[in-house]
Amino acid sequence: MLSGLLIILVPLILGYLIPLTHRPTLQLINRLLSWIVYVILFLMGVSLAFLDNLASNLLAIFYYSSISIVVILLCNIAALFWLEKSLPWRHHHQQEKLPSRLAMALESLKLCFVVVGGFVLGLTGLSFLQHATAASEYTLIFLLFLVGIQLRNSGMTLKQIVLNRRGMIISVVVMVSSLIGGAINSLILGLPLKTGLAMASGFGWYSLSGIMTTDAFGPVIGSATFFNDLARELIAIMLIPALVQRSRSTALGLCGATSMDFTLPVLQRSGGVEMVPPAIVHGFVLSLLVPLLMAFFTA
Repeated sequence: MLSGLLIILVPLILGYLIPLTHRPTLQLINRLLSWIVYVILFLMGVSLAFLDNLASNLLAIFYYSSISIVVILLCNIAALFWLEKSLPWRHHHQQEKLPSRLAMALESLKLCFVVVGGFVLGLTGLSFLQHATAASEYTLIFLLFLVGIQLRNSGMTLKQIVLNRRGMIISVVVMVSSLIGGAINSLILGLPLKTGLAMASGFGWYSLSGIMTTDAFGPVIGSATFFNDLARELIAIMLIPALVQRSRSTALGLCGATSMDFTLPVLQRSGGVEMVPPAIVHGFVLSLLVPLLMAFFTA
Protein backbone atom coordinates (compact mmCIF):
# COMPACT_ATOMS: atom_id res chain seq x y z
CA MET A 1 0.00 0.00 0.00
CA LEU A 2 2.80 2.42 0.92
CA SER A 3 4.61 1.95 -2.39
CA GLY A 4 1.37 2.55 -4.31
CA LEU A 5 0.71 5.77 -2.38
CA LEU A 6 4.28 6.96 -3.00
CA ILE A 7 4.03 6.35 -6.74
CA ILE A 8 0.96 8.60 -6.82
CA LEU A 9 1.87 11.22 -4.23
CA VAL A 10 5.56 11.82 -4.97
CA PRO A 11 5.12 13.18 -8.53
CA LEU A 12 1.99 15.09 -7.45
CA ILE A 13 3.80 16.73 -4.52
CA LEU A 14 6.95 17.44 -6.54
CA GLY A 15 4.83 19.19 -9.17
CA TYR A 16 2.93 21.14 -6.50
CA LEU A 17 6.23 22.46 -5.09
CA ILE A 18 7.04 24.19 -8.39
CA PRO A 19 5.69 27.77 -8.57
CA LEU A 20 5.31 29.11 -12.10
CA THR A 21 4.47 32.61 -13.21
CA HIS A 22 5.55 32.29 -16.86
CA ARG A 23 2.21 32.19 -18.68
CA PRO A 24 3.42 30.52 -21.91
CA THR A 25 4.90 27.67 -19.83
CA LEU A 26 1.60 27.17 -17.99
CA GLN A 27 -0.24 27.15 -21.31
CA LEU A 28 2.20 24.53 -22.61
CA ILE A 29 1.56 22.38 -19.52
CA ASN A 30 -2.21 22.62 -20.09
CA ARG A 31 -1.74 21.49 -23.70
CA LEU A 32 0.57 18.67 -22.61
CA LEU A 33 -2.06 17.43 -20.16
CA SER A 34 -4.62 17.28 -22.96
CA TRP A 35 -2.23 15.33 -25.19
CA ILE A 36 -1.20 12.95 -22.40
CA VAL A 37 -4.83 12.08 -21.72
CA TYR A 38 -5.12 10.87 -25.32
CA VAL A 39 -1.86 8.91 -25.02
CA ILE A 40 -2.99 7.14 -21.84
CA LEU A 41 -6.40 6.27 -23.29
CA PHE A 42 -4.78 4.99 -26.49
CA LEU A 43 -2.45 2.74 -24.46
CA MET A 44 -5.44 1.53 -22.44
CA GLY A 45 -7.13 0.47 -25.66
CA VAL A 46 -3.99 -1.38 -26.75
CA SER A 47 -3.83 -3.24 -23.42
CA LEU A 48 -7.48 -4.19 -23.78
CA ALA A 49 -6.77 -5.91 -27.11
CA PHE A 50 -4.32 -8.32 -25.44
CA LEU A 51 -7.00 -9.73 -23.11
CA ASP A 52 -7.72 -13.46 -23.18
CA ASN A 53 -11.34 -14.41 -24.00
CA LEU A 54 -11.84 -10.99 -25.57
CA ALA A 55 -15.53 -11.29 -26.53
CA SER A 56 -16.69 -12.30 -23.05
CA ASN A 57 -14.50 -9.59 -21.50
CA LEU A 58 -16.07 -6.89 -23.68
CA LEU A 59 -19.50 -7.97 -22.45
CA ALA A 60 -18.19 -7.81 -18.88
CA ILE A 61 -16.92 -4.25 -19.44
CA PHE A 62 -20.34 -3.17 -20.73
CA TYR A 63 -22.10 -4.87 -17.83
CA TYR A 64 -19.82 -3.44 -15.12
CA SER A 65 -19.85 0.10 -16.50
CA SER A 66 -23.63 0.16 -17.05
CA ILE A 67 -24.43 -1.01 -13.52
CA SER A 68 -21.79 1.26 -11.97
CA ILE A 69 -22.89 4.50 -13.59
CA VAL A 70 -26.57 3.90 -12.81
CA VAL A 71 -25.99 2.99 -9.15
CA ILE A 72 -23.40 5.71 -8.43
CA LEU A 73 -25.35 8.52 -10.08
CA LEU A 74 -28.59 7.48 -8.38
CA CYS A 75 -26.80 7.63 -5.02
CA ASN A 76 -25.34 11.04 -5.94
CA ILE A 77 -28.70 12.43 -7.07
CA ALA A 78 -30.55 11.19 -3.98
CA ALA A 79 -27.94 12.68 -1.63
CA LEU A 80 -27.70 15.98 -3.53
CA PHE A 81 -31.48 16.50 -3.66
CA TRP A 82 -31.54 15.86 0.09
CA LEU A 83 -28.80 18.48 0.49
CA GLU A 84 -30.74 20.99 -1.60
CA LYS A 85 -33.82 20.44 0.54
CA SER A 86 -31.87 20.71 3.79
CA LEU A 87 -29.68 23.63 2.71
CA PRO A 88 -31.48 25.53 -0.09
CA TRP A 89 -29.36 27.39 -2.61
CA ARG A 90 -31.26 30.60 -3.35
CA HIS A 91 -30.58 32.31 -6.64
CA HIS A 92 -31.96 34.92 -9.05
CA HIS A 93 -30.26 34.09 -12.31
CA GLN A 94 -31.77 33.66 -15.78
CA GLN A 95 -30.05 31.13 -18.00
CA GLU A 96 -27.86 32.47 -20.78
CA LYS A 97 -27.85 30.95 -24.24
CA LEU A 98 -25.94 27.68 -23.93
CA PRO A 99 -23.25 26.34 -26.25
CA SER A 100 -24.25 23.31 -28.29
CA ARG A 101 -24.50 20.41 -25.87
CA LEU A 102 -24.27 18.03 -28.83
CA ALA A 103 -20.92 19.53 -29.82
CA MET A 104 -19.65 19.19 -26.24
CA ALA A 105 -20.89 15.61 -26.05
CA LEU A 106 -19.14 14.77 -29.33
CA GLU A 107 -15.94 16.28 -27.91
CA SER A 108 -16.15 13.79 -25.04
CA LEU A 109 -16.98 10.93 -27.37
CA LYS A 110 -13.71 11.56 -29.19
CA LEU A 111 -12.04 10.05 -26.15
CA CYS A 112 -13.95 6.82 -26.75
CA PHE A 113 -12.69 6.77 -30.33
CA VAL A 114 -9.11 7.07 -29.07
CA VAL A 115 -9.60 3.98 -26.90
CA VAL A 116 -11.15 2.15 -29.86
CA GLY A 117 -8.21 3.19 -32.05
CA GLY A 118 -5.73 1.75 -29.54
CA PHE A 119 -7.83 -1.41 -29.33
CA VAL A 120 -7.85 -1.88 -33.11
CA LEU A 121 -4.08 -1.39 -33.30
CA GLY A 122 -3.61 -3.84 -30.44
CA LEU A 123 -5.52 -6.49 -32.40
CA THR A 124 -2.63 -6.56 -34.89
CA GLY A 125 -0.58 -8.30 -32.19
CA LEU A 126 2.64 -6.39 -32.93
CA SER A 127 5.25 -7.45 -30.36
CA PHE A 128 6.26 -3.97 -29.19
CA LEU A 129 2.64 -3.23 -28.22
CA GLN A 130 2.94 -5.71 -25.36
CA HIS A 131 4.79 -2.98 -23.45
CA ALA A 132 1.71 -0.73 -23.50
CA THR A 133 0.85 -1.34 -19.84
CA ALA A 134 4.34 -0.38 -18.61
CA ALA A 135 4.36 2.66 -20.90
CA SER A 136 1.02 3.80 -19.51
CA GLU A 137 2.38 3.61 -15.93
CA TYR A 138 5.32 5.91 -16.74
CA THR A 139 3.01 8.25 -18.65
CA LEU A 140 0.72 8.39 -15.62
CA ILE A 141 3.61 9.44 -13.36
CA PHE A 142 4.45 12.29 -15.75
CA LEU A 143 0.76 13.30 -15.90
CA LEU A 144 0.56 13.49 -12.09
CA PHE A 145 3.68 15.65 -11.99
CA LEU A 146 2.09 18.10 -14.45
CA VAL A 147 -1.22 18.01 -12.55
CA GLY A 148 0.67 18.99 -9.39
CA ILE A 149 2.11 22.02 -11.19
CA GLN A 150 -1.33 22.93 -12.53
CA LEU A 151 -2.96 22.71 -9.08
CA ARG A 152 -0.23 24.87 -7.51
CA ASN A 153 -0.75 27.56 -10.13
CA SER A 154 -4.54 27.35 -10.43
CA GLY A 155 -4.96 30.46 -8.29
CA MET A 156 -6.80 28.57 -5.54
CA THR A 157 -5.51 29.16 -2.03
CA LEU A 158 -6.25 27.07 1.06
CA LYS A 159 -8.18 30.04 2.49
CA GLN A 160 -10.42 30.23 -0.59
CA ILE A 161 -11.17 26.50 -0.38
CA VAL A 162 -12.03 26.57 3.32
CA LEU A 163 -14.18 29.69 3.03
CA ASN A 164 -16.36 28.40 0.18
CA ARG A 165 -18.73 26.39 2.30
CA ARG A 166 -21.11 25.38 -0.49
CA GLY A 167 -18.44 23.91 -2.74
CA MET A 168 -16.86 22.03 0.15
CA ILE A 169 -20.18 20.58 1.36
CA ILE A 170 -21.19 19.40 -2.12
CA SER A 171 -17.80 17.75 -2.70
CA VAL A 172 -18.11 15.84 0.60
CA VAL A 173 -21.67 14.73 -0.26
CA VAL A 174 -20.54 13.55 -3.71
CA MET A 175 -17.58 11.67 -2.26
CA VAL A 176 -19.62 9.90 0.45
CA SER A 177 -22.58 9.05 -1.81
CA SER A 178 -20.25 7.80 -4.56
CA LEU A 179 -18.47 5.48 -2.13
CA ILE A 180 -21.84 4.20 -0.91
CA GLY A 181 -22.69 3.54 -4.56
CA GLY A 182 -19.36 1.76 -4.99
CA ALA A 183 -20.11 -0.50 -2.02
CA ILE A 184 -23.54 -1.32 -3.47
CA ASN A 185 -21.87 -2.05 -6.84
CA SER A 186 -19.49 -4.51 -5.24
CA LEU A 187 -22.49 -6.46 -3.92
CA ILE A 188 -24.45 -6.37 -7.18
CA LEU A 189 -21.46 -7.20 -9.39
CA GLY A 190 -19.89 -9.72 -7.02
CA LEU A 191 -16.64 -7.74 -6.80
CA PRO A 192 -14.35 -7.23 -3.77
CA LEU A 193 -15.31 -4.16 -1.75
CA LYS A 194 -12.03 -2.35 -2.54
CA THR A 195 -12.62 -2.85 -6.27
CA GLY A 196 -16.11 -1.39 -6.07
CA LEU A 197 -14.86 1.59 -4.04
CA ALA A 198 -11.97 2.18 -6.47
CA MET A 199 -14.39 2.22 -9.41
CA ALA A 200 -16.47 4.86 -7.59
CA SER A 201 -13.51 7.09 -6.70
CA GLY A 202 -12.81 8.65 -10.10
CA PHE A 203 -15.50 11.38 -9.82
CA GLY A 204 -15.29 11.94 -13.58
CA TRP A 205 -11.48 12.00 -13.88
CA TYR A 206 -11.54 9.22 -16.47
CA SER A 207 -7.90 9.32 -17.59
CA LEU A 208 -6.51 8.85 -14.09
CA SER A 209 -9.15 6.46 -12.74
CA GLY A 210 -9.07 4.30 -15.85
CA ILE A 211 -5.32 3.74 -15.89
CA MET A 212 -5.01 3.25 -12.13
CA THR A 213 -7.73 0.61 -11.98
CA THR A 214 -6.26 -1.03 -15.08
CA ASP A 215 -2.88 -1.32 -13.33
CA ALA A 216 -4.48 -2.69 -10.16
CA PHE A 217 -7.34 -4.88 -11.39
CA GLY A 218 -6.74 -5.44 -15.11
CA PRO A 219 -8.09 -3.96 -18.37
CA VAL A 220 -11.69 -5.11 -17.82
CA ILE A 221 -12.19 -3.17 -14.57
CA GLY A 222 -10.01 -0.33 -15.85
CA SER A 223 -12.05 0.09 -19.03
CA ALA A 224 -15.33 -0.16 -17.12
CA THR A 225 -14.12 2.57 -14.73
CA PHE A 226 -13.09 4.78 -17.66
CA PHE A 227 -16.53 4.52 -19.33
CA ASN A 228 -18.19 5.01 -15.94
CA ASP A 229 -16.39 8.34 -15.41
CA LEU A 230 -16.75 9.48 -19.02
CA ALA A 231 -20.50 8.81 -18.81
CA ARG A 232 -20.69 11.08 -15.74
CA GLU A 233 -19.34 13.97 -17.81
CA LEU A 234 -21.69 13.32 -20.73
CA ILE A 235 -24.76 12.96 -18.49
CA ALA A 236 -23.85 16.12 -16.55
CA ILE A 237 -23.61 18.14 -19.79
CA MET A 238 -27.09 17.02 -20.81
CA LEU A 239 -28.77 17.48 -17.41
CA ILE A 240 -27.22 20.72 -16.05
CA PRO A 241 -29.60 23.18 -17.81
CA ALA A 242 -32.69 21.35 -16.53
CA LEU A 243 -31.37 20.56 -13.05
CA VAL A 244 -29.95 24.00 -12.26
CA GLN A 245 -33.44 25.49 -11.86
CA ARG A 246 -34.63 22.74 -9.49
CA SER A 247 -31.50 21.75 -7.60
CA ARG A 248 -28.29 23.68 -8.14
CA SER A 249 -26.45 21.38 -5.74
CA THR A 250 -27.37 18.38 -7.91
CA ALA A 251 -26.38 20.16 -11.14
CA LEU A 252 -22.97 20.94 -9.67
CA GLY A 253 -22.43 17.63 -7.87
CA LEU A 254 -23.08 15.48 -10.96
CA CYS A 255 -20.12 17.18 -12.69
CA GLY A 256 -17.67 15.71 -10.20
CA ALA A 257 -14.06 16.73 -10.71
CA THR A 258 -14.89 18.21 -14.15
CA SER A 259 -16.72 21.18 -12.58
CA MET A 260 -13.46 23.16 -12.50
CA ASP A 261 -12.74 22.72 -16.22
CA PHE A 262 -14.85 20.98 -18.87
CA THR A 263 -18.35 21.46 -17.45
CA LEU A 264 -17.62 24.88 -15.88
CA PRO A 265 -18.84 26.92 -18.91
CA VAL A 266 -22.18 25.07 -18.91
CA LEU A 267 -22.57 25.64 -15.17
CA GLN A 268 -21.76 29.32 -15.52
CA ARG A 269 -24.15 29.94 -18.40
CA SER A 270 -26.96 27.94 -16.82
CA GLY A 271 -26.58 29.10 -13.22
CA GLY A 272 -24.78 32.43 -13.42
CA VAL A 273 -21.44 33.68 -12.17
CA GLU A 274 -22.37 32.75 -8.58
CA MET A 275 -21.90 29.10 -9.62
CA VAL A 276 -18.24 29.61 -10.52
CA PRO A 277 -16.54 29.79 -7.07
CA PRO A 278 -18.27 26.70 -5.62
CA ALA A 279 -17.78 24.87 -8.93
CA ILE A 280 -14.03 25.52 -8.89
CA VAL A 281 -13.72 24.56 -5.22
CA HIS A 282 -15.84 21.45 -5.73
CA GLY A 283 -13.75 20.30 -8.70
CA PHE A 284 -10.49 21.22 -6.99
CA VAL A 285 -11.28 19.23 -3.83
CA LEU A 286 -12.43 16.16 -5.77
CA SER A 287 -9.36 16.37 -8.03
CA LEU A 288 -7.19 16.22 -4.92
CA LEU A 289 -9.18 13.31 -3.51
CA VAL A 290 -9.12 11.13 -6.65
CA PRO A 291 -5.41 10.15 -6.57
CA LEU A 292 -5.49 9.67 -2.79
CA LEU A 293 -8.58 7.45 -2.78
CA MET A 294 -7.45 5.59 -5.90
CA ALA A 295 -4.04 4.89 -4.40
CA PHE A 296 -5.64 3.64 -1.19
CA PHE A 297 -8.24 1.39 -2.81
CA THR A 298 -5.94 0.00 -5.52
CA ALA A 299 -2.99 -0.75 -3.23
